Amino acid sequence: MTEFDVFEEIELFEEIDAPPDVVWDVLLEFERYPEWNPFVRAIEGDPTPGERLRVRIEPPGARGMTFEPEVVVVEENRRLAWVGRLVVPFAFDGYHEVRLEPIAGDRTRLLHRETFRGALVPLLFDRESLEKGFAAMNAAIKERAERRIAAAT
Repeated sequence: MTEFDVFEEIELFEEIDAPPDVVWDVLLEFERYPEWNPFVRAIEGDPTPGERLRVRIEPPGARGMTFEPEVVVVEENRRLAWVGRLVVPFAFDGYHEVRLEPIAGDRTRLLHRETFRGALVPLLFDRESLEKGFAAMNAAIKERAERRIAAAT
């Protein structure tokens, strides 16, 4: 087994009673994250492929960390992805992806996925706290997007 073979993945879904463009707007309002996001407490930077973001996460029951991933995919109203690494490649790399899929009734299925690869994954990966963090963030996105729809009607 090599460091390329060591990986873990978290995948969580949320169905939201709001169209993808509303959910997308919530996701990209980085400056508002401290107001509502219980997991990703801050994002600074421009969501443009090739650009670096500054991201602060605070998983429940675990130590927070700040990292600077590179944006690799931006598909408006559909997909945002970035890649981050801990110091050197293949030690602890994370591929973070949010996908928005339109579903019946002007609703959205949100997929939040994080894939970790590298030699340090067995030592640093904390599935329980990360899953709790992603679940809390997904619920907060749902609440914020659905509140916008309710306010508009």
